Amino acid sequence: MYKKFIIQLFLGNMLLVMSWFCIKGTQVTMFAATPAFQLSLTESALPEEETKADHFFGILKKAASGQRIVDYSVMEKEYEYQLSEEDYEALLKIVQAEAGNEDEEGKMLVAGVVLNRVESARFPDTVVEVVLQQEDGVYQFSPVANGTYRSVRVSQETIDAVERVLMGEDITQGALYFASRKYADPEKMKWFDNSLTRLFEHGGHEFFTNG
Repeated sequence: MYKKFIIQLFLGNMLLVMSWFCIKGTQVTMFAATPAFQLSLTESALPEEETKADHFFGILKKAASGQRIVDYSVMEKEYEYQLSEEDYEALLKIVQAEAGNEDEEGKMLVAGVVLNRVESARFPDTVVEVVLQQEDGVYQFSPVANGTYRSVRVSQETIDAVERVLMGEDITQGALYFASRKYADPEKMKWFDNSLTRLFEHGGHEFFTNG
């Protein structure tokens, strides 16, 4: 009888111990499955009935761990100039043709002059029209006249330079003209010198505006 009581007591204690381990094991499993951060939403982000539930989308407000959470919005590029696809391609090609061997600033200057012309009442209103403009049957840009404008392969550096200009970086000082004295017709350069105001030189180009 005594032995039977001891055995029952031992089995009862073992059952309690096993139950305790099972409960602790369940708690550990739940803790391991808990997200590192319990995110909540500001009340302004969703209707009241939705803010009471767990969400993965919305404005991050706080974290259970106490760490500060910063909500970074996706920032879209803001362009100063809005171009059609045709105008954009024309701008890339004329920059590549005129300043493909120059540094990024040289490319930005050519792009800037073209856009300055688009905005000027003295010139046509689109990039394509500016690039293809003729005066007395002569193209304004030599790469258009000799055909290299149509055959160039635009580099990534040219794309980057044009993007910077389209987003508002203007280093042209208002220039409307540029010329490479080394390769230009002497009579044409004489007109530049006598009729325009020289602003500065960069790379292989001199930049001018109306006098």
